[in-house]
Amino acid sequence: MSDPIIYPCFLGPYGENNDLLEKLVVEFLRDHVYWRRNLHPEDPPAIPTRAADGPAYRDFEARLRRELHSLSATLKRSVPFHSPRYLGHMVSDLLLPGLAAQILTLPYNPNNVSAEAAPVTIDLEIKVGLQLARMLGFVDDPALPNCAFGHLTSGGTVANYQGLRLALALKAFPVALRAIAPPGLAIADDDWSAFNLTPTAAITRYGQWLHWLQGQPVDQRPHWQQQLNDQRIEFLGLAKFFTQHTELKPPLVLAPVTAHYSWSKGMKLLGLGRQQLELIPERGMRMDMAALEARLDACAHQRQPVLMTVAVLGSTEFGTIDPVHRILAARAASAAAGLGFAVHVDAAWGGYLATLFRNPDGSTRPLTEVRAAFEKFPSAEVHAAYAALGAVDSVTVDPHKLGYIPFGSGAFVCRDQRAMALLAEDADYVFERETAEDYFKRFRQLGRYLPEGSKSGAAAAAVYVTHRVLPLDHDHFGALPRESIRATEAFHNAALAFAARMENRVRCQLPFEPDSNLVCLALNPVGNRQVATMNAFVRSVYAKLRVDPGMALQSREFFGSMTTLHPNTLGSIDTERILTALDLDAESLHADHADADRLVILRHTLMNPFMLDAENGISYIDRYFDYLERVIATL
Repeated sequence: MSDPIIYPCFLGPYGENNDLLEKLVVEFLRDHVYWRRNLHPEDPPAIPTRAADGPAYRDFEARLRRELHSLSATLKRSVPFHSPRYLGHMVSDLLLPGLAAQILTLPYNPNNVSAEAAPVTIDLEIKVGLQLARMLGFVDDPALPNCAFGHLTSGGTVANYQGLRLALALKAFPVALRAIAPPGLAIADDDWSAFNLTPTAAITRYGQWLHWLQGQPVDQRPHWQQQLNDQRIEFLGLAKFFTQHTELKPPLVLAPVTAHYSWSKGMKLLGLGRQQLELIPERGMRMDMAALEARLDACAHQRQPVLMTVAVLGSTEFGTIDPVHRILAARAASAAAGLGFAVHVDAAWGGYLATLFRNPDGSTRPLTEVRAAFEKFPSAEVHAAYAALGAVDSVTVDPHKLGYIPFGSGAFVCRDQRAMALLAEDADYVFERETAEDYFKRFRQLGRYLPEGSKSGAAAAAVYVTHRVLPLDHDHFGALPRESIRATEAFHNAALAFAARMENRVRCQLPFEPDSNLVCLALNPVGNRQVATMNAFVRSVYAKLRVDPGMALQSREFFGSMTTLHPNTLGSIDTERILTALDLDAESLHADHADADRLVILRHTLMNPFMLDAENGISYIDRYFDYLERVIATL
């Protein structure tokens, strides 16, 4: 039985809620016009009422209508993300609260770079950061010094960049502080120790520095502040910083092989270089903890600093969840051995699944309570990973994925807002210097802390309103991922039934048990032992599932996506297991063959909440497997 809370949430697969959206858009468009007319009602209209009768006006309107009709017609070839027949990428229908709020805000065109350009929506963005912080288990009370801070980005890629920027600033700050040696302020015994403090310890050193600075004569404070700024890595640059501190090496970033390619881009952008990004092997598409612990031990012995370890909370290809709790335990052990580093969670996909684990009061729900709504979800490991989120240093989460918000709305959230001061950029022509300790006053000059300049206030309004209408707990927003996890479990069961009835024609395997709401399917014709032949077969199936701009959408019954399994990513154990299950000859997996160096498989994202249509007694998942059977029969 579908939760009735989801019925008013979307425009709907059939446009069922069009009246609601239309009323909201018209109401608030009129409200916007009234606002314009009442700013200074004594001002006469600049555009005369007779303008609409002029030939230039009519010509303009005709051109406008023609182009908009053309655009509307062309857009009909777009991907039907709204349909429960769409099982492809990480996109679905949009939540009505976010869609309406974004449309409402667009004519005001706020730029969330500073309060001067967006006095309303910049506060909404700061509040969004607090909403997400609460969902993740961080401190969300701005009256507390260790309150979290978050902001929106264009997507998860920029949020990951921000995680790297903050981690490097925190790692290098104690070294710069040690270089100026403030009298009476103990930092660390040597550069190595200073560079390998944990982020929490680095934040403590920053607080001690501020307290020490306040104790100096007023006329001496600018001198000390300038001395420190001149030693910071942000001023010196990587090359000069490491030239001055010869005891130190550029740090590594350790990420699982399932990590998004944005991490490679981020390392290049930061100037550390791709070589400093090391990919840790996986087991079952989740970070191999033995491999991580071994690499950390080696780094400690080799005096090789580590900037950050990345955990993935919902891999892009498989939705698998890394053991965040075990990574934190490994970090604690390394810190005790003198090797401190940040832990960042890339939860671009799986961040909003945290609502399933969150009570309205912000506490974590016990495993047995979460499991009561499902057959198997979550595993004990997945529950422990989500329960540990409040102890990591920073998180990436994408409202435009499982938050069902329009593109582009990513988000970056850090556990302790005090660290953000190290990213502050002064630009006097934009920002007014703020000395107040008030949380909102400080962060209203938002552009000081961001990698971006201009940014949409309408996106902030969309996310904020959505979170207010559907609070980020299991009672409210959690209804949406709950439907998607139920659909995933139904898909899993349907896949096993499909494999049983197709056993004489196709070997069907789920390479990995789903941790979230992504499920992959490997298909190999019975009797075939060649990887290239299997790949050609799956590509033929996918040809019936992909969007073809040259064909009418109605010619497609379902829409899906595909991905590949590469031996370098899988590792030898999983590669052998999957090849054996599919009855493939390992010798046919050729590293030098364009279509036989990996396995092509179907990939399904089950985020549409109407795939199990209880109202009409329809399972689009069962219909999908019936369609798959018919497609295979024609090949």
